[in-house]
Amino acid sequence: MATINNHYLKLKAGYLFPEIARRVNAFAAANPDAAIIKLGIGDVTEPLPEACRTAMIQAVHDMGDRSTFHGYGPEQGYLWLREKIAAQDFQARGCDIDASEIFISDGSKCDCGNILDILGSDNTIAVTDPVYPVYVDTNVMAGHTGPSNDQGEYDGLVYLPISADNNFTAEIPEQAVDLIYLCFPNNPTGAVASREHLQAWVNYANAHGSILLFDAAYEAFITDPTIPHSIYELEGARTCAIEFRSFSKNAGFTGTRCALTVVPKTLKGKAADGSEVDLHSLWNRRQSTKFNGVSYIVQRGAEAVYSEAGQSQIQALISFYMENATIIRDQLTQAGLSVYGGVNAPYVWVKTPHGLTSWDFFDKLLSQCHVVGTPGSGFGAAGEGYFRISAFNSRDNVNEAMARITATFQG
Repeated sequence: MATINNHYLKLKAGYLFPEIARRVNAFAAANPDAAIIKLGIGDVTEPLPEACRTAMIQAVHDMGDRSTFHGYGPEQGYLWLREKIAAQDFQARGCDIDASEIFISDGSKCDCGNILDILGSDNTIAVTDPVYPVYVDTNVMAGHTGPSNDQGEYDGLVYLPISADNNFTAEIPEQAVDLIYLCFPNNPTGAVASREHLQAWVNYANAHGSILLFDAAYEAFITDPTIPHSIYELEGARTCAIEFRSFSKNAGFTGTRCALTVVPKTLKGKAADGSEVDLHSLWNRRQSTKFNGVSYIVQRGAEAVYSEAGQSQIQALISFYMENATIIRDQLTQAGLSVYGGVNAPYVWVKTPHGLTSWDFFDKLLSQCHVVGTPGSGFGAAGEGYFRISAFNSRDNVNEAMARITATFQG
């Protein structure tokens, strides 16, 4: 009989979001008349921007004519898209990033896990707690951890607790760590990191030969002009950081799939013989071997994001979701709940009231308000006693959900 990857058996019973879906489905089956509003996962609800749709339609027509038909594209992504990304997302902010250092992919979630293909199994790995579960689970799958304890913490990982006491920005560890996952604006807490804080991480990484795996999937939602959008805005980041970005939330591509990863050519890792190796070349080899690229049609849609019309339309989308976040923050605060985030990110992080656990609060909202959120404990042990609410939904649903919650907790 064929054997399996035994590391999968170390994973907790269910990935967070499937477990939420299981509970919601069970409740819906038992209560078929309940009008459930889902503010749990970060999935968008508003239509793709018109500029993107128009570009995609034209791309479909291109595929119908022999003279403009496209088969396999470059695994790294079409140059015309990467050049626009380099110019408008990075160079316009003073980041020394070239188009050749950008790789187009089908999701930042995918690349956050796939990046482990080119990194060793003996690295010490640090994650914040609470944390986006993909960072932890993909390392478990790859065999980089031991078993988990009763709190769900895995042997072999260095956990960096984040809380209101440190503004949900992890303190830099005293010991040397090889890989550090950072996510800003933060999922799940909605926190952002100051320029000074990120510079301290870059300095630490360069001093210890560490690599920062910087997830900037929500950078477009930053409203504070003093907050960096990219790790490459910080001096020295080209020698210590990989950045992940996505079109999922700013342009509504969750169902269309397009993202990007930046691997600077100046970033090095160490081989078994102690020699330095160019990580850009390794990632390029990995993508060329395991990935055939994002479709031509989708990349044309992503390219339209950088048109004048596209920029205006995605800003309208971002503003819409951030207005939702403001409504959520204000209403929950009026209901007497302690809330964080929702200012530079589309997530609101709520302290569960009356000593309720995260899952107890989930069940209370589901059963009494017919509203779904995400239990903080699903993001790590330090997330216990918190709850994440997403601003990604229609205005009517957000208003109705907040009316139900405030009625329950003010009553």
